Amino acid sequence: MPNVKTAISIEKPVFEQMDILAKNLNVSRSRLFTMAAREFIQRHNNIELLKLINEAYKDTTETEPMVTMMHSKHYGMVKDQW
Repeated sequence: MPNVKTAISIEKPVFEQMDILAKNLNVSRSRLFTMAAREFIQRHNNIELLKLINEAYKDTTETEPMVTMMHSKHYGMVKDQW
């Protein structure tokens, strides 16, 4: 997969934390930013998918307990992330 060079501006404390983490994980900063971006994109996609699922089930009264249970389980999975 081809790479694209880019310049970004981020807050110094975030940069410093990413630099330390990259060293701890023994990866380049570029690789760490790529990993972080991919994870962020995946989480966003998962949230969008959950919205679509909830929309599909919102008018179905017989599955209401299931939708409520799914929502609380999903929230428990993502509440401490990003």
